[in-house]
Amino acid sequence: MMSKVFYGWKMVAAGAGMQFLHSALMYQSFGAYFALLMEEFGWSKTAIAVAAALQPMEAAILGPFLGWVLDRFGPQRMIRLGVVIMSLGFAVFATVDSLATFYFAFFVIALGSSLCGFFPMNVAVIHWFERKRARALSMMALGLALGGVAVPLVAVVMQGYGWRVAALASAVVILVVGWPIARVIRGRPERYGEYVDGEPPTIAPAGVPQEAPRREFSAGEALRTRAFWMISLGHGFALLVVSAVNVHAVSHLTQSLDLSLVQASGVVTLMTVAQVGGVLLSSAIGDRFDKRHLSALCMLMHSSGLLMLAYATGPAMLLAFALLHGCGWGLRGPLMQAIRADFFGKRAIGMILGISSLIMVIGQVGGPMLAAVVADLTGHYRIGFTILACAAGLGAGFFLFARRPA
Repeated sequence: MMSKVFYGWKMVAAGAGMQFLHSALMYQSFGAYFALLMEEFGWSKTAIAVAAALQPMEAAILGPFLGWVLDRFGPQRMIRLGVVIMSLGFAVFATVDSLATFYFAFFVIALGSSLCGFFPMNVAVIHWFERKRARALSMMALGLALGGVAVPLVAVVMQGYGWRVAALASAVVILVVGWPIARVIRGRPERYGEYVDGEPPTIAPAGVPQEAPRREFSAGEALRTRAFWMISLGHGFALLVVSAVNVHAVSHLTQSLDLSLVQASGVVTLMTVAQVGGVLLSSAIGDRFDKRHLSALCMLMHSSGLLMLAYATGPAMLLAFALLHGCGWGLRGPLMQAIRADFFGKRAIGMILGISSLIMVIGQVGGPMLAAVVADLTGHYRIGFTILACAAGLGAGFFLFARRPA
């Protein structure tokens, strides 16, 4: 007789599917849209980068409220609503004919993404796992990593049929595929007669001292710890590089190295393969080693990888960029949520992550904007990428100083 599959793993699979859609159709494809929009409308890099800033800015503003809703009512309805709004946003994007309508379309896309994306999915899965939390979050992050594999396909559609067709097709895919995925997500396991990690709590034999329960922090208590600020700042400094690469890498490769759109997307795919490797490594070692030290190492990989991209003169340096940045991103990403849950518990994890987004948005917005402004002023990305790489390297120290609260 086959044993019943723990429902938490079904949620991990659903979360991976949703993150695949976000990554393939928005996060890692934005660079391809970026290059084509500049060519068609003549907009500056800075003007287009403003759209990339809308999603993290909305997520940061809404973060504390969304966190409260998630902790109080669960993620199901929020995620379903987000799928519908995000699909509508891509449909509007397909009709863009001015900078104003472009911003409006990405405002709608960003709102939908905030409601059904990385944040609510991670909160939902965190409640279902404890001992295997890093592994579960890592397996879910595979969807985010594998989304990059689809970027060349999106680029082929853009070159063959135009970016408007690609945007409209994305709207259909998000609704048709995303809605069934959203229906899999559930709230806390105890509401459905399940146990965390799929295992009932063990009772120690008489006379054997029981392990003291871990402290569950409120959002206010977490805010008064040094660890909260160190982790949030470290995460934000990592996003300086991640967000800048997602927005500007394809443009840099096509303009500075004269690669075609499909060739540049191929570099993104190689980075994604390395990211998948990093996620698998995180799944294997994330629960066994100090997450702070692993995160600090990943920051150095982000930094050195971006320098390879900035000063690339041929395939070897592009390969180094793809391996260092991709693997560092894949390894570090799942640890960001796992370390917060380890330190502060699950009682108010939604609110804690929501408030953290107000700090992390500095990196999400600052990375693409700084790279764009410097590129518009100098005509290339080298100086902007170098500044961001140095900042990420220094940011490794934040994780080393993030001690577990007493």
